[in-house]
Amino acid sequence: MAEDSFHDFTKELFSGMGRIEIKRMFGGAGVYAEGLMFALLAEDVIHIRAKDEAMQRELRAQGSGPFVWVPQNGPRKGERIDLGYWRLPETALDDPDEAAKWGRKALALAKAKAAAKPEPTPKAPPKAKNASKAKKTTAKKTKAKKTKR
Repeated sequence: MAEDSFHDFTKELFSGMGRIEIKRMFGGAGVYAEGLMFALLAEDVIHIRAKDEAMQRELRAQGSGPFVWVPQNGPRKGERIDLGYWRLPETALDDPDEAAKWGRKALALAKAKAAAKPEPTPKAPPKAKNASKAKKTTAKKTKAKKTKR
């Protein structure tokens, strides 16, 4: 299946969840709802977020399995890495209502993870480039005034 038609199929399949976006990344794509990634597309297979034991048990009961990534190069070359996404059950591929049900469960996990992240601390405004020069110059002027007295 061509990538764009597979993306269109995925959007249609999860349309019961509202607006769905697909963003290309690395060799696959992320599937987003409400600004959060809840599914991963790789090699024309839909994998939903399942970083929860209960969700994994449900998916296993449906005959699903985990997506395992094996890097082809770099320091982790050949290592099997479980990214926490599991294949969408086969029955959901023909049933948009079932797909949306699984998608909402995966989105709930993504929301829980996002809510658990601490808020980023605001960065201090950048210092002026010549701030240290200005302090030195002011200190010299103050010292000079004291010396003149």
